[in-house]
Amino acid sequence: MPLDVKHTVLQNPVHILSFGFGAGFIPFAPGTMGTLIAIPIYLLLASFSSIIYLSFVVVSFVIGCWASGQTANALGVHDHPGIVIDEIVGYLVTMLLVPVTWYWVLWGFLFFRIFDIWKPWPVSLVDKRVQGGLGIMLDDLFAGIYSLLSLHIVIWSAEFINS
Repeated sequence: MPLDVKHTVLQNPVHILSFGFGAGFIPFAPGTMGTLIAIPIYLLLASFSSIIYLSFVVVSFVIGCWASGQTANALGVHDHPGIVIDEIVGYLVTMLLVPVTWYWVLWGFLFFRIFDIWKPWPVSLVDKRVQGGLGIMLDDLFAGIYSLLSLHIVIWSAEFINS
Protein backbone atom coordinates (compact mmCIF):
# COMPACT_ATOMS: atom_id res chain seq x y z
CA MET A 1 0.00 0.00 0.00
CA PRO A 2 1.44 3.38 -0.96
CA LEU A 3 2.73 5.51 1.88
CA ASP A 4 0.43 8.40 0.95
CA VAL A 5 -2.61 6.12 1.50
CA LYS A 6 -1.35 5.06 4.93
CA HIS A 7 -0.52 8.66 5.80
CA THR A 8 -3.96 9.89 4.70
CA VAL A 9 -5.79 7.14 6.60
CA LEU A 10 -3.77 7.46 9.80
CA GLN A 11 -4.31 11.23 9.93
CA ASN A 12 -8.08 10.95 10.33
CA PRO A 13 -10.13 8.83 12.77
CA VAL A 14 -12.91 8.56 10.18
CA HIS A 15 -10.53 6.84 7.77
CA ILE A 16 -9.19 4.59 10.53
CA LEU A 17 -12.79 3.53 11.18
CA SER A 18 -13.33 2.88 7.45
CA PHE A 19 -10.19 0.75 7.40
CA GLY A 20 -11.54 -1.41 10.22
CA PHE A 21 -9.10 -0.02 12.80
CA GLY A 22 -6.18 -1.18 10.67
CA ALA A 23 -7.50 -4.44 9.19
CA GLY A 24 -7.68 -2.74 5.80
CA PHE A 25 -3.91 -2.27 5.82
CA ILE A 26 -3.34 -6.04 5.55
CA PRO A 27 -1.88 -6.44 2.02
CA PHE A 28 -3.60 -9.77 1.29
CA ALA A 29 -7.39 -10.28 1.42
CA PRO A 30 -8.30 -7.10 3.35
CA GLY A 31 -12.01 -7.95 3.01
CA THR A 32 -11.42 -11.26 4.72
CA MET A 33 -9.44 -9.51 7.45
CA GLY A 34 -12.31 -7.03 7.89
CA THR A 35 -14.71 -9.94 8.28
CA LEU A 36 -12.39 -11.52 10.88
CA ILE A 37 -12.41 -8.24 12.82
CA ALA A 38 -16.21 -8.48 12.88
CA ILE A 39 -16.19 -11.81 14.76
CA PRO A 40 -15.21 -10.42 18.20
CA ILE A 41 -17.64 -7.54 17.65
CA TYR A 42 -20.39 -10.09 16.98
CA LEU A 43 -19.42 -12.12 20.06
CA LEU A 44 -19.64 -8.99 22.20
CA LEU A 45 -22.95 -7.83 20.72
CA ALA A 46 -24.56 -11.28 20.87
CA SER A 47 -24.77 -10.96 24.66
CA PHE A 48 -27.18 -8.02 24.28
CA SER A 49 -30.83 -8.08 23.27
CA SER A 50 -31.72 -8.40 19.60
CA ILE A 51 -33.03 -4.81 19.65
CA ILE A 52 -29.67 -3.48 20.84
CA TYR A 53 -27.85 -5.72 18.33
CA LEU A 54 -30.02 -4.56 15.42
CA SER A 55 -29.77 -0.92 16.52
CA PHE A 56 -25.99 -1.21 16.56
CA VAL A 57 -26.03 -2.69 13.04
CA VAL A 58 -28.31 0.07 11.69
CA VAL A 59 -26.24 2.84 13.28
CA SER A 60 -23.03 1.18 12.03
CA PHE A 61 -24.46 1.00 8.51
CA VAL A 62 -25.35 4.70 8.51
CA ILE A 63 -21.97 5.70 9.97
CA GLY A 64 -20.29 3.31 7.52
CA CYS A 65 -21.98 4.99 4.55
CA TRP A 66 -20.71 8.37 5.66
CA ALA A 67 -17.23 7.23 6.75
CA SER A 68 -16.49 5.06 3.72
CA GLY A 69 -17.66 7.86 1.43
CA GLN A 70 -15.33 10.29 3.18
CA THR A 71 -12.42 7.85 2.91
CA ALA A 72 -13.11 7.05 -0.74
CA ASN A 73 -13.15 10.77 -1.53
CA ALA A 74 -9.94 11.42 0.41
CA LEU A 75 -8.14 8.55 -1.33
CA GLY A 76 -9.66 9.29 -4.74
CA VAL A 77 -10.66 5.62 -5.16
CA HIS A 78 -14.24 4.37 -5.04
CA ASP A 79 -14.39 1.36 -2.73
CA HIS A 80 -10.66 1.18 -1.99
CA PRO A 81 -9.80 -2.42 -0.97
CA GLY A 82 -8.68 -1.14 2.43
CA ILE A 83 -12.17 0.12 3.26
CA VAL A 84 -13.52 -2.81 5.27
CA ILE A 85 -16.21 -1.27 7.46
CA ASP A 86 -18.66 -2.67 4.91
CA GLU A 87 -17.43 -6.22 5.59
CA ILE A 88 -17.77 -5.67 9.32
CA VAL A 89 -21.38 -4.53 9.00
CA GLY A 90 -22.15 -7.24 6.42
CA TYR A 91 -20.94 -9.97 8.77
CA LEU A 92 -22.96 -8.49 11.64
CA VAL A 93 -26.05 -8.66 9.40
CA THR A 94 -25.19 -12.29 8.60
CA MET A 95 -25.10 -13.17 12.29
CA LEU A 96 -28.40 -11.56 13.30
CA LEU A 97 -30.27 -13.94 15.67
CA VAL A 98 -27.68 -16.68 15.18
CA PRO A 99 -26.84 -18.87 18.19
CA VAL A 100 -23.37 -18.20 19.58
CA THR A 101 -21.33 -21.31 18.81
CA TRP A 102 -17.98 -21.66 17.08
CA TYR A 103 -19.52 -23.59 14.18
CA TRP A 104 -22.22 -21.00 13.41
CA VAL A 105 -19.59 -18.25 13.62
CA LEU A 106 -17.55 -20.22 11.07
CA TRP A 107 -20.56 -20.96 8.83
CA GLY A 108 -21.52 -17.27 8.94
CA PHE A 109 -17.98 -16.28 8.02
CA LEU A 110 -17.96 -18.71 5.06
CA PHE A 111 -21.40 -17.71 3.79
CA PHE A 112 -20.60 -14.01 4.01
CA ARG A 113 -17.24 -14.32 2.23
CA ILE A 114 -18.84 -16.43 -0.54
CA PHE A 115 -21.68 -13.97 -1.15
CA ASP A 116 -19.39 -10.93 -0.80
CA ILE A 117 -16.97 -12.31 -3.41
CA TRP A 118 -19.58 -13.90 -5.70
CA LYS A 119 -21.90 -10.86 -5.70
CA PRO A 120 -25.07 -12.55 -7.05
CA TRP A 121 -27.87 -10.34 -8.37
CA PRO A 122 -28.80 -7.70 -7.10
CA VAL A 123 -25.49 -7.43 -5.21
CA SER A 124 -23.61 -7.17 -8.51
CA LEU A 125 -26.03 -4.53 -9.79
CA VAL A 126 -25.65 -2.42 -6.65
CA ASP A 127 -21.86 -2.86 -6.74
CA LYS A 128 -21.74 -1.44 -10.29
CA ARG A 129 -24.40 1.26 -10.17
CA VAL A 130 -24.54 2.81 -6.71
CA GLN A 131 -21.69 5.20 -6.00
CA GLY A 132 -20.30 6.81 -2.88
CA GLY A 133 -20.47 5.51 0.64
CA LEU A 134 -23.94 4.07 0.13
CA GLY A 135 -22.67 1.96 -2.77
CA ILE A 136 -19.69 0.77 -0.76
CA MET A 137 -21.93 -0.35 2.11
CA LEU A 138 -25.02 -1.53 0.21
CA ASP A 139 -23.47 -4.43 -1.70
CA ASP A 140 -22.15 -5.88 1.56
CA LEU A 141 -25.53 -5.32 3.21
CA PHE A 142 -27.13 -7.42 0.45
CA ALA A 143 -24.38 -10.05 0.74
CA GLY A 144 -25.08 -10.09 4.49
CA ILE A 145 -28.81 -10.58 3.89
CA TYR A 146 -28.15 -13.49 1.49
CA SER A 147 -25.78 -14.97 4.07
CA LEU A 148 -28.26 -14.42 6.89
CA LEU A 149 -31.00 -16.27 4.99
CA SER A 150 -28.66 -19.09 3.98
CA LEU A 151 -27.31 -19.48 7.50
CA HIS A 152 -30.78 -19.56 9.04
CA ILE A 153 -31.85 -22.23 6.53
CA VAL A 154 -28.86 -24.34 7.59
CA ILE A 155 -29.60 -23.73 11.29
CA TRP A 156 -33.28 -24.60 10.83
CA SER A 157 -32.33 -27.73 8.85
CA ALA A 158 -29.89 -28.84 11.54
CA GLU A 159 -32.49 -28.33 14.25
CA PHE A 160 -35.12 -30.17 12.18
CA ILE A 161 -32.81 -33.14 11.56
CA ASN A 162 -31.81 -33.31 15.23
CA SER A 163 -35.40 -33.22 16.53
